[in-house]
Amino acid sequence: MTSNAEAVFGFRPKIRRVIIMIQDMLMVLVAVALSLVLSRSDLSFDAFSYQGLIAWAGIVLISHLLFRYCGLYTTIWRFASTPDFFNILKSCAILTVVLYAVSRMFRLIQPVAGLNERQFIVFFLVSFTIISAPRLFYRFLRDGASWGILTLRVDKVQARRALFVGRLGEADLIIRFTRTAEPTDYSIAGIMATERGAPLGTRIQGVPVVASRPRLIDVLEDYAAGTRSIDLLIFGSGVEHEIEEYSELVRVARHGGITVLQFSSLSQLGQEGKIVLDEVEMETILRRPTVPSDIARIGAFVGGKRVLVTGGAGSIGRTLVKRSLELGAGAVLVADNSEFGIFQLSQYVDEKHHDRLKVRIVDVADRRQMTRVVTEFKPDIIFHAAALKHVPLLEENWESAIQTNVFGTLVCAEVAAKCGVPQFLLISSDKAVDPTSVLGITKRAAEQLVSSLHESHAIAPDGRRTGTKFIAVRFGNVFGSNGSVATIFQAQIEAGGPVTITDRRMTRYFMTVAEAVDLVIMAAADAQSRNGKDDYAIYMLDMGKPVPILEVAETMIRLAGKTPYADIPIRFTGIRPGEKLHETLQGANEEIITLDIAKIFGLRTDVVAWPTVQAALAALQAAMKSQDKASALAVLAQLHLPETPAPDTRQETGPRTVGQAG
Repeated sequence: MTSNAEAVFGFRPKIRRVIIMIQDMLMVLVAVALSLVLSRSDLSFDAFSYQGLIAWAGIVLISHLLFRYCGLYTTIWRFASTPDFFNILKSCAILTVVLYAVSRMFRLIQPVAGLNERQFIVFFLVSFTIISAPRLFYRFLRDGASWGILTLRVDKVQARRALFVGRLGEADLIIRFTRTAEPTDYSIAGIMATERGAPLGTRIQGVPVVASRPRLIDVLEDYAAGTRSIDLLIFGSGVEHEIEEYSELVRVARHGGITVLQFSSLSQLGQEGKIVLDEVEMETILRRPTVPSDIARIGAFVGGKRVLVTGGAGSIGRTLVKRSLELGAGAVLVADNSEFGIFQLSQYVDEKHHDRLKVRIVDVADRRQMTRVVTEFKPDIIFHAAALKHVPLLEENWESAIQTNVFGTLVCAEVAAKCGVPQFLLISSDKAVDPTSVLGITKRAAEQLVSSLHESHAIAPDGRRTGTKFIAVRFGNVFGSNGSVATIFQAQIEAGGPVTITDRRMTRYFMTVAEAVDLVIMAAADAQSRNGKDDYAIYMLDMGKPVPILEVAETMIRLAGKTPYADIPIRFTGIRPGEKLHETLQGANEEIITLDIAKIFGLRTDVVAWPTVQAALAALQAAMKSQDKASALAVLAQLHLPETPAPDTRQETGPRTVGQAG
């Protein structure tokens, strides 16, 4: 049926416009005739006489010029809306007034019987109706809503029924696009309006408004109980920030077996008539507010650049890769030692960007490999995201942690300087602050490496930097990363429990991966233009307030339609070696500097001189060669401030339970 409509209306634009003009002129003539017939007028002259034909021609000419002037032929009627039909109403009203004025002047010259105001009122009503009708019918055909009315379709029966939760204006848009989808995957059966006091029982494109605040939860519980079958619950964009009932609505829906999705954004419409829906993520459930990205600034920074991402197959790394490609990077190279991770990355990145994506399977601690990669690719910036990050595992595998997190950073930084890479950025961690774990102390050492190089590398007499700009960006946990609490808890819940938490008092900072990556790029853009006393080696992201891990677990269990402690047990295993109850983002001797960028701070901290760093690294290599963990950690402690307590080097005793990632 859609193809038939396309065939009828698929003329070239200029030809289609001419046809519409001719149609309107004919409709005006029909409107004149109908107005005379309906008002039972008996004109004193013959309509087909010489005078009558001149009158018809004059009416056609006046109407055509007026309609062109009012813009009736500049509208794309497939997308016509209320203002466009109001324009027709206005045009017909003006035409009626003009014709009435002309007739009055003509009757001063020659009286005409059977012509009065009644005919012009009828003409206005008839002309608006018959000129609007073809356009409305065309819109009806192209809209897609007609096919469900005019035909019986098999896929309509199979389409999943959905409730939409959001603003009424957005509901109108969602309904329209769900109806144009081919095939129809789902249909909106009801609207739950987030506006208070929305008129219940009214309809938008035939879909009823079934609920409004504050009774959203009560109505959804009725649907979830099975009294009215619903398969999907679709949230509008931004609803999680607008209503306090959001988390409870998700819980009720999932408990009733209803799939929960979220309309991603208006900017993603238009993909062959379909809307884009995303799974509801933990970061939206926990309602952590995010900061809108300065797309113009980070786009101008990344656009056209050659970007190298170490650890590009990891959680942060692959998002950096994808975001750089989206922002228009000239080319992006991924350096990672995980073959499977690189394969997964190719599935994660949009196919249209694959021609600008390059991958290399390398060990970041291998100087020969990294030198070849950097020399051949010639990057403008290196995002060093490669690191080992699992707290309990690194307590035993301390050599691998030091090799990757410390010497891997050293190799990449020195290669960047040797090859003249303009900028090097280290992805750091809040665990580098007052570290009590192997992970923390190695990430702190990596920060000191970068800070020392930042202070000592290629400083000209005038204070301006002529070589590589070294910076680090420090932030906390991200949702959805490999080994994060969200992924671990989800697996435990799906297995029926128990969910394991080390301590009920434990808290962590959380941020979405997308937000963290945009802020990292923003920090790099800011650092590019800084010199002198306002040039910061370490940037820190504002993570908001720390979130209790127990709250995360309980929320995820409820959202799975289960009851904490009853359906899914929660077991407390005790703090594991290296873990802290609470992380901090700022050390005791560090000063936070407020910048003119939302959610990003500069950090002033004491820096260890580069000769001292080199001496410590030589001693560290000797300790690793003799496999002396205590000595290796003691050497790394030399890179700390005097007030910073040395890490706990006690060997772990007792069994270790894999649960929440520290």
